[in-house]
Amino acid sequence: MAITENAEALQVAEMASTLIGSEIIKQSNDINEKIRKGEKIYNLTIGDFDPSIFPIPNTLLEEILAAYKHGHTNYPMANGMPDLRKSVSEFIKKFQLLDYSADEILISGGSRPLIYAIYKTLVDPGDKVVFPVPSWNNNHYCHLSQAKAIMVETTAEANFMPTAAQLKPFIADARMLALCSPLNPTGTVFTREALDEICQMVIAENIRRAGKQKPLYILYDQVYSVLCFGDTKHIDPVSLYPELRDYTVCVDGISKAFAATGVRVGWAFGPDFIMSKMRSILSHVGAWAPKAEQIATGKFLQQEHEVDSFLKHFLKEIEDRLHGFYQGLLSLRAEGHRVDVIAPQAAIYLTVRFDLIGMKTASGHIIQNTQDITDFLCDEAKLAIVPFSSFGSTTNGTWYRLSVGVAKAESVEVIIENLRSALSKLS
Repeated sequence: MAITENAEALQVAEMASTLIGSEIIKQSNDINEKIRKGEKIYNLTIGDFDPSIFPIPNTLLEEILAAYKHGHTNYPMANGMPDLRKSVSEFIKKFQLLDYSADEILISGGSRPLIYAIYKTLVDPGDKVVFPVPSWNNNHYCHLSQAKAIMVETTAEANFMPTAAQLKPFIADARMLALCSPLNPTGTVFTREALDEICQMVIAENIRRAGKQKPLYILYDQVYSVLCFGDTKHIDPVSLYPELRDYTVCVDGISKAFAATGVRVGWAFGPDFIMSKMRSILSHVGAWAPKAEQIATGKFLQQEHEVDSFLKHFLKEIEDRLHGFYQGLLSLRAEGHRVDVIAPQAAIYLTVRFDLIGMKTASGHIIQNTQDITDFLCDEAKLAIVPFSSFGSTTNGTWYRLSVGVAKAESVEVIIENLRSALSKLS
Protein backbone atom coordinates (compact mmCIF):
# COMPACT_ATOMS: atom_id res chain seq x y z
CA MET A 1 0.00 0.00 0.00
CA ALA A 2 1.34 3.45 -0.92
CA ILE A 3 1.99 5.79 1.96
CA THR A 4 -0.48 8.34 0.59
CA GLU A 5 -3.32 5.81 0.46
CA ASN A 6 -3.86 6.03 4.21
CA ALA A 7 -3.89 9.74 5.00
CA GLU A 8 -5.25 9.12 8.50
CA ALA A 9 -2.02 7.36 9.40
CA LEU A 10 -0.03 10.51 8.66
CA GLN A 11 -0.69 12.22 11.96
CA VAL A 12 0.92 15.49 12.97
CA ALA A 13 1.88 16.28 16.54
CA GLU A 14 -1.01 16.63 18.97
CA MET A 15 -0.16 20.27 19.62
CA ALA A 16 -0.31 21.08 15.91
CA SER A 17 -3.42 19.01 15.26
CA THR A 18 -5.38 20.92 17.90
CA LEU A 19 -3.94 24.39 17.23
CA ILE A 20 -6.29 26.86 15.60
CA GLY A 21 -5.30 29.92 13.62
CA SER A 22 -5.98 33.51 14.59
CA GLU A 23 -9.71 34.10 14.84
CA ILE A 24 -9.18 37.79 14.12
CA ILE A 25 -7.16 37.23 10.96
CA LYS A 26 -9.75 34.73 9.72
CA GLN A 27 -12.59 37.18 10.31
CA SER A 28 -10.67 40.00 8.61
CA ASN A 29 -9.83 37.81 5.63
CA ASP A 30 -13.49 36.83 5.26
CA ILE A 31 -14.50 40.50 5.30
CA ASN A 32 -11.79 41.48 2.83
CA GLU A 33 -13.03 38.78 0.47
CA LYS A 34 -16.49 40.36 0.57
CA ILE A 35 -14.92 43.75 -0.09
CA ARG A 36 -13.02 42.36 -3.08
CA LYS A 37 -16.34 41.14 -4.44
CA GLY A 38 -17.71 44.67 -4.34
CA GLU A 39 -19.35 45.05 -0.94
CA LYS A 40 -18.84 48.38 0.85
CA ILE A 41 -17.81 47.30 4.34
CA TYR A 42 -15.78 49.22 6.90
CA ASN A 43 -13.33 46.60 8.15
CA LEU A 44 -12.22 47.72 11.61
CA THR A 45 -11.14 44.27 12.78
CA ILE A 46 -7.34 44.09 12.53
CA GLY A 47 -5.04 45.98 14.89
CA ASP A 48 -3.09 47.35 11.96
CA PHE A 49 -2.61 50.64 10.13
CA ASP A 50 -3.43 51.72 6.61
CA PRO A 51 -0.10 53.23 5.44
CA SER A 52 -1.95 55.69 3.22
CA ILE A 53 -3.59 57.09 6.36
CA PHE A 54 -0.90 56.40 8.97
CA PRO A 55 2.52 56.16 7.28
CA ILE A 56 5.61 55.37 9.31
CA PRO A 57 7.74 58.38 10.31
CA ASN A 58 9.46 59.78 7.23
CA THR A 59 12.78 59.91 9.08
CA LEU A 60 12.50 56.20 9.86
CA LEU A 61 11.71 55.45 6.22
CA GLU A 62 14.75 57.43 5.06
CA GLU A 63 16.97 55.61 7.54
CA ILE A 64 15.69 52.22 6.33
CA LEU A 65 16.39 53.09 2.71
CA ALA A 66 19.83 54.41 3.61
CA ALA A 67 20.65 51.22 5.55
CA TYR A 68 19.82 49.07 2.55
CA LYS A 69 21.82 51.33 0.23
CA HIS A 70 24.80 50.88 2.54
CA GLY A 71 24.54 47.11 2.13
CA HIS A 72 23.19 46.07 5.53
CA THR A 73 21.60 42.91 4.17
CA ASN A 74 23.49 40.22 6.09
CA TYR A 75 22.67 38.61 9.42
CA PRO A 76 22.24 40.90 12.42
CA MET A 77 23.61 40.00 15.84
CA ALA A 78 21.51 37.34 17.55
CA ASN A 79 20.38 39.63 20.36
CA GLY A 80 20.03 42.73 18.18
CA MET A 81 22.37 45.36 16.83
CA PRO A 82 24.29 47.09 19.64
CA ASP A 83 23.33 50.63 18.59
CA LEU A 84 19.64 49.70 18.53
CA ARG A 85 19.81 48.09 21.97
CA LYS A 86 21.52 51.21 23.26
CA SER A 87 18.79 53.39 21.69
CA VAL A 88 16.07 51.21 23.21
CA SER A 89 17.76 51.49 26.59
CA GLU A 90 17.61 55.27 26.32
CA PHE A 91 14.02 55.16 25.02
CA ILE A 92 12.93 53.10 28.05
CA LYS A 93 14.73 55.49 30.36
CA LYS A 94 13.01 58.51 28.82
CA PHE A 95 9.47 57.15 28.75
CA GLN A 96 9.48 54.91 31.84
CA LEU A 97 12.43 56.12 33.91
CA LEU A 98 13.74 52.56 33.97
CA ASP A 99 17.44 51.78 33.77
CA TYR A 100 18.04 48.66 31.65
CA SER A 101 21.42 48.11 30.02
CA ALA A 102 21.79 47.11 26.38
CA ASP A 103 22.68 43.59 27.57
CA GLU A 104 19.27 43.27 29.24
CA ILE A 105 17.46 44.05 25.98
CA LEU A 106 16.62 41.55 23.25
CA ILE A 107 15.56 42.54 19.72
CA SER A 108 13.31 40.42 17.53
CA GLY A 109 11.07 40.54 14.48
CA GLY A 110 8.22 42.26 16.29
CA SER A 111 6.84 41.39 19.70
CA ARG A 112 5.30 38.00 18.86
CA PRO A 113 8.54 35.96 18.80
CA LEU A 114 9.54 37.60 22.07
CA ILE A 115 6.29 36.60 23.77
CA TYR A 116 6.72 33.08 22.44
CA ALA A 117 10.30 33.02 23.74
CA ILE A 118 9.15 34.17 27.18
CA TYR A 119 6.68 31.30 27.33
CA LYS A 120 9.29 28.77 26.19
CA THR A 121 11.89 30.13 28.61
CA LEU A 122 9.74 30.28 31.74
CA VAL A 123 6.97 27.74 31.25
CA ASP A 124 7.27 23.95 31.19
CA PRO A 125 4.54 21.75 29.68
CA GLY A 126 1.73 21.50 32.19
CA ASP A 127 2.66 24.69 34.05
CA LYS A 128 -0.18 27.08 34.76
CA VAL A 129 -0.27 30.51 33.14
CA VAL A 130 -2.82 32.93 34.56
CA PHE A 131 -4.14 35.72 32.38
CA PRO A 132 -7.26 37.87 32.19
CA VAL A 133 -9.71 37.69 29.32
CA PRO A 134 -10.33 39.35 27.04
CA SER A 135 -6.66 39.47 26.10
CA TRP A 136 -4.66 38.96 22.96
CA ASN A 137 -3.34 35.51 22.06
CA ASN A 138 -2.34 34.21 25.50
CA ASN A 139 -4.62 31.23 24.97
CA HIS A 140 -2.73 30.36 21.80
CA TYR A 141 0.71 30.87 23.35
CA CYS A 142 -0.34 28.53 26.14
CA HIS A 143 -1.33 25.96 23.54
CA LEU A 144 1.97 26.35 21.67
CA SER A 145 3.86 25.91 24.95
CA GLN A 146 1.59 23.11 26.19
CA ALA A 147 0.90 25.14 29.29
CA LYS A 148 -2.35 25.06 31.21
CA ALA A 149 -4.26 28.27 30.51
CA ILE A 150 -6.06 29.78 33.50
CA MET A 151 -8.36 32.39 32.01
CA VAL A 152 -9.84 34.93 34.43
CA GLU A 153 -12.92 36.72 33.14
CA THR A 154 -12.89 40.47 33.77
CA THR A 155 -15.80 42.91 33.89
CA ALA A 156 -16.93 46.07 32.15
CA GLU A 157 -17.19 47.78 35.54
CA ALA A 158 -13.39 47.55 35.84
CA ASN A 159 -12.83 48.48 32.18
CA PHE A 160 -12.01 44.81 31.56
CA MET A 161 -8.76 45.18 33.49
CA PRO A 162 -8.01 42.42 36.04
CA THR A 163 -7.94 43.02 39.77
CA ALA A 164 -5.79 41.36 42.39
CA ALA A 165 -8.93 39.91 43.98
CA GLN A 166 -9.88 38.20 40.72
CA LEU A 167 -6.38 36.82 40.11
CA LYS A 168 -5.45 35.76 43.64
CA PRO A 169 -7.40 32.45 43.76
CA PHE A 170 -5.35 31.13 40.83
CA ILE A 171 -1.74 32.11 41.54
CA ALA A 172 -0.73 29.70 44.31
CA ASP A 173 0.69 27.16 41.86
CA ALA A 174 0.96 29.29 38.73
CA ARG A 175 4.26 29.74 36.88
CA MET A 176 3.46 32.98 35.08
CA LEU A 177 1.02 35.88 35.15
CA ALA A 178 0.53 37.38 31.68
CA LEU A 179 -0.61 41.00 31.76
CA CYS A 180 -1.08 43.68 29.14
CA SER A 181 -1.48 47.44 29.53
CA PRO A 182 -2.63 49.33 27.55
CA LEU A 183 -4.81 46.34 26.88
CA ASN A 184 -5.52 44.76 23.54
CA PRO A 185 -8.48 44.51 22.83
CA THR A 186 -10.01 47.18 25.07
CA GLY A 187 -7.81 50.26 24.84
CA THR A 188 -7.97 50.59 28.62
CA VAL A 189 -5.12 50.67 31.13
CA PHE A 190 -4.25 49.69 34.68
CA THR A 191 -4.83 52.31 37.30
CA ARG A 192 -1.85 52.75 39.57
CA GLU A 193 -3.86 51.38 42.50
CA ALA A 194 -4.99 48.24 40.65
CA LEU A 195 -1.52 47.34 39.37
CA ASP A 196 -0.03 48.14 42.78
CA GLU A 197 -2.30 45.56 44.41
CA ILE A 198 -1.38 42.94 41.81
CA CYS A 199 2.32 43.65 42.31
CA GLN A 200 2.00 43.32 46.08
CA MET A 201 0.24 40.00 45.53
CA VAL A 202 3.08 38.70 43.32
CA ILE A 203 5.72 39.84 45.80
CA ALA A 204 3.94 38.14 48.68
CA GLU A 205 3.54 34.97 46.64
CA ASN A 206 7.24 34.83 45.78
CA ILE A 207 8.18 35.41 49.41
CA ARG A 208 5.96 32.46 50.29
CA ARG A 209 7.63 30.29 47.64
CA ALA A 210 11.24 31.25 48.45
CA GLY A 211 13.49 28.20 48.24
CA LYS A 212 10.54 25.80 48.01
CA GLN A 213 8.90 26.42 44.66
CA LYS A 214 9.59 28.00 41.28
CA PRO A 215 8.88 31.75 41.38
CA LEU A 216 5.89 33.44 39.83
CA TYR A 217 6.91 35.58 36.85
CA ILE A 218 5.14 38.46 35.13
CA LEU A 219 4.98 38.81 31.37
CA TYR A 220 4.11 42.47 30.80
CA ASP A 221 3.00 43.28 27.26
CA GLN A 222 3.23 47.05 26.88
CA VAL A 223 3.44 47.38 23.10
CA TYR A 224 0.96 50.31 23.21
CA SER A 225 2.77 52.02 26.07
CA VAL A 226 3.36 55.40 24.41
CA LEU A 227 -0.15 55.58 22.94
CA CYS A 228 -1.91 57.02 26.01
CA PHE A 229 -4.35 59.91 25.78
CA GLY A 230 -5.12 62.89 27.98
CA ASP A 231 -4.37 62.26 31.64
CA THR A 232 -3.85 58.53 31.12
CA LYS A 233 -0.37 57.40 32.15
CA HIS A 234 1.38 54.15 31.38
CA ILE A 235 2.66 52.28 34.43
CA ASP A 236 4.58 49.04 34.82
CA PRO A 237 5.41 46.62 37.66
CA VAL A 238 9.12 47.43 37.94
CA SER A 239 8.52 51.17 38.21
CA LEU A 240 6.12 50.52 41.07
CA TYR A 241 8.22 47.88 42.81
CA PRO A 242 11.91 47.62 41.82
CA GLU A 243 12.10 44.29 43.66
CA LEU A 244 9.99 42.81 40.83
CA ARG A 245 12.81 43.43 38.36
CA ASP A 246 14.05 39.82 38.63
CA TYR A 247 10.55 38.49 38.03
CA THR A 248 9.27 40.69 35.18
CA VAL A 249 9.87 40.64 31.42
CA CYS A 250 8.40 43.52 29.42
CA VAL A 251 7.63 43.44 25.70
CA ASP A 252 7.45 46.49 23.45
CA GLY A 253 8.45 47.69 19.99
CA ILE A 254 7.81 50.13 17.16
CA SER A 255 4.90 48.27 15.57
CA LYS A 256 2.09 50.22 17.22
CA ALA A 257 3.95 53.26 18.59
CA PHE A 258 5.11 54.30 15.12
CA ALA A 259 2.51 52.64 12.85
CA ALA A 260 5.26 50.25 11.77
CA THR A 261 3.57 46.85 12.02
CA GLY A 262 5.29 45.59 8.86
CA VAL A 263 8.75 46.86 9.75
CA ARG A 264 9.00 44.13 12.42
CA VAL A 265 11.23 45.55 15.12
CA GLY A 266 10.29 44.60 18.67
CA TRP A 267 12.15 44.38 21.94
CA ALA A 268 11.93 42.77 25.35
CA PHE A 269 13.75 43.75 28.50
CA GLY A 270 14.21 41.92 31.74
CA PRO A 271 16.77 40.13 33.92
CA ASP A 272 19.82 38.93 32.02
CA PHE A 273 19.46 35.30 33.14
CA ILE A 274 16.09 35.20 31.35
CA MET A 275 17.05 37.33 28.35
CA SER A 276 20.08 35.16 27.58
CA LYS A 277 17.91 32.04 27.35
CA MET A 278 15.34 33.85 25.21
CA ARG A 279 18.19 34.91 22.92
CA SER A 280 19.30 31.28 22.54
CA ILE A 281 15.78 30.16 21.66
CA LEU A 282 15.27 32.89 19.07
CA SER A 283 18.73 32.34 17.56
CA HIS A 284 17.62 28.83 16.62
CA VAL A 285 14.30 30.08 15.29
CA GLY A 286 15.95 32.90 13.32
CA ALA A 287 13.33 35.38 14.47
CA TRP A 288 15.52 38.47 14.39
CA ALA A 289 14.42 41.73 12.84
CA PRO A 290 16.15 42.56 9.51
CA LYS A 291 19.52 44.21 10.02
CA ALA A 292 18.70 47.30 7.95
CA GLU A 293 15.51 47.95 9.90
CA GLN A 294 17.40 47.52 13.17
CA ILE A 295 20.06 50.02 12.20
CA ALA A 296 17.42 52.45 10.97
CA THR A 297 15.31 52.13 14.11
CA GLY A 298 18.35 52.68 16.31
CA LYS A 299 19.17 55.92 14.48
CA PHE A 300 15.53 57.08 14.46
CA LEU A 301 15.04 56.58 18.19
CA GLN A 302 18.10 58.74 18.80
CA GLN A 303 16.42 61.68 17.08
CA GLU A 304 14.33 62.87 19.99
CA HIS A 305 12.72 65.79 18.18
CA GLU A 306 11.60 63.56 15.29
CA VAL A 307 10.21 60.95 17.69
CA ASP A 308 8.30 63.50 19.77
CA SER A 309 6.98 65.34 16.71
CA PHE A 310 5.66 62.15 15.14
CA LEU A 311 4.04 60.92 18.35
CA LYS A 312 2.32 64.27 18.97
CA HIS A 313 0.64 64.22 15.55
CA PHE A 314 0.00 60.47 15.57
CA LEU A 315 -1.62 60.49 19.02
CA LYS A 316 -3.94 63.33 18.03
CA GLU A 317 -5.10 61.57 14.87
CA ILE A 318 -5.77 58.31 16.73
CA GLU A 319 -7.48 60.04 19.65
CA ASP A 320 -9.69 62.11 17.34
CA ARG A 321 -11.00 58.97 15.68
CA LEU A 322 -11.54 57.13 18.96
CA HIS A 323 -13.39 60.07 20.49
CA GLY A 324 -15.42 60.51 17.32
CA PHE A 325 -16.67 56.94 17.58
CA TYR A 326 -17.09 57.29 21.33
CA GLN A 327 -19.28 60.39 21.06
CA GLY A 328 -21.25 58.89 18.18
CA LEU A 329 -22.00 55.73 20.13
CA LEU A 330 -22.99 57.75 23.18
CA SER A 331 -25.49 59.60 20.98
CA LEU A 332 -26.93 56.29 19.79
CA ARG A 333 -27.28 55.16 23.39
CA ALA A 334 -29.00 58.43 24.29
CA GLU A 335 -31.47 57.77 21.47
CA GLY A 336 -32.45 54.50 23.13
CA HIS A 337 -30.42 52.05 21.08
CA ARG A 338 -29.00 49.09 22.97
CA VAL A 339 -25.36 50.06 22.67
CA ASP A 340 -22.68 50.97 25.18
CA VAL A 341 -19.09 52.15 25.02
CA ILE A 342 -16.14 52.66 27.36
CA ALA A 343 -14.23 55.92 27.10
CA PRO A 344 -10.95 55.51 25.20
CA GLN A 345 -7.79 55.68 27.26
CA ALA A 346 -4.99 54.32 25.07
CA ALA A 347 -3.94 52.18 22.09
CA ILE A 348 -5.98 52.17 18.87
CA TYR A 349 -9.06 50.40 20.20
CA LEU A 350 -12.50 51.24 21.46
CA THR A 351 -14.57 48.88 23.60
CA VAL A 352 -18.18 48.85 22.38
CA ARG A 353 -21.25 46.84 23.23
CA PHE A 354 -24.16 45.83 21.04
CA ASP A 355 -26.70 44.24 23.38
CA LEU A 356 -28.91 42.93 20.59
CA ILE A 357 -29.67 39.35 21.61
CA GLY A 358 -33.42 38.77 21.45
CA MET A 359 -34.10 41.58 19.01
CA LYS A 360 -35.80 41.02 15.66
CA THR A 361 -34.39 42.18 12.33
CA ALA A 362 -36.47 43.67 9.52
CA SER A 363 -36.55 40.24 7.87
CA GLY A 364 -38.00 38.68 11.02
CA HIS A 365 -34.81 36.93 12.16
CA ILE A 366 -34.29 36.81 15.93
CA ILE A 367 -30.73 37.66 16.96
CA GLN A 368 -29.71 34.78 19.22
CA ASN A 369 -25.96 34.92 19.80
CA THR A 370 -22.68 36.73 19.24
CA GLN A 371 -22.33 35.49 15.69
CA ASP A 372 -25.78 36.82 14.84
CA ILE A 373 -24.79 40.25 16.19
CA THR A 374 -21.54 40.18 14.22
CA ASP A 375 -23.38 39.22 11.04
CA PHE A 376 -26.03 41.89 11.57
CA LEU A 377 -23.44 44.62 12.05
CA CYS A 378 -21.62 43.52 8.90
CA ASP A 379 -24.66 42.94 6.69
CA GLU A 380 -26.87 45.82 7.81
CA ALA A 381 -24.49 48.47 9.18
CA LYS A 382 -21.58 47.52 6.91
CA LEU A 383 -19.28 47.47 9.94
CA ALA A 384 -16.88 44.64 10.76
CA ILE A 385 -15.53 44.53 14.32
CA VAL A 386 -14.22 41.73 16.56
CA PRO A 387 -16.21 40.13 19.41
CA PHE A 388 -14.42 39.65 22.70
CA SER A 389 -15.00 35.92 22.28
CA SER A 390 -12.06 36.05 19.83
CA PHE A 391 -9.94 37.14 22.80
CA GLY A 392 -10.89 34.28 25.10
CA SER A 393 -14.04 35.74 26.65
CA THR A 394 -17.41 34.05 26.88
CA THR A 395 -18.71 32.83 23.54
CA ASN A 396 -22.10 34.49 23.91
CA GLY A 397 -20.97 37.97 24.86
CA THR A 398 -22.01 41.31 23.42
CA TRP A 399 -18.78 43.33 23.78
CA TYR A 400 -16.56 44.11 20.81
CA ARG A 401 -13.22 45.64 19.81
CA LEU A 402 -13.28 48.45 17.26
CA SER A 403 -9.87 49.29 15.75
CA VAL A 404 -9.22 52.71 14.19
CA GLY A 405 -5.86 52.10 12.51
CA VAL A 406 -7.47 51.87 9.08
CA ALA A 407 -10.27 54.40 9.64
CA LYS A 408 -10.28 57.62 7.65
CA ALA A 409 -11.40 60.65 9.65
CA GLU A 410 -14.40 61.20 7.39
CA SER A 411 -15.55 57.59 7.80
CA VAL A 412 -16.39 57.99 11.49
CA GLU A 413 -19.60 59.92 10.92
CA VAL A 414 -20.61 57.63 8.04
CA ILE A 415 -20.21 54.52 10.22
CA ILE A 416 -22.24 56.06 13.05
CA GLU A 417 -25.03 56.91 10.58
CA ASN A 418 -24.91 53.36 9.19
CA LEU A 419 -25.28 52.03 12.72
CA ARG A 420 -28.14 54.42 13.45
CA SER A 421 -30.00 53.29 10.34
CA ALA A 422 -29.42 49.57 11.00
CA LEU A 423 -30.32 49.70 14.69
CA SER A 424 -33.49 51.66 13.93
CA LYS A 425 -34.80 48.69 11.96
CA LEU A 426 -34.62 46.35 14.95
CA SER A 427 -37.63 45.62 17.12
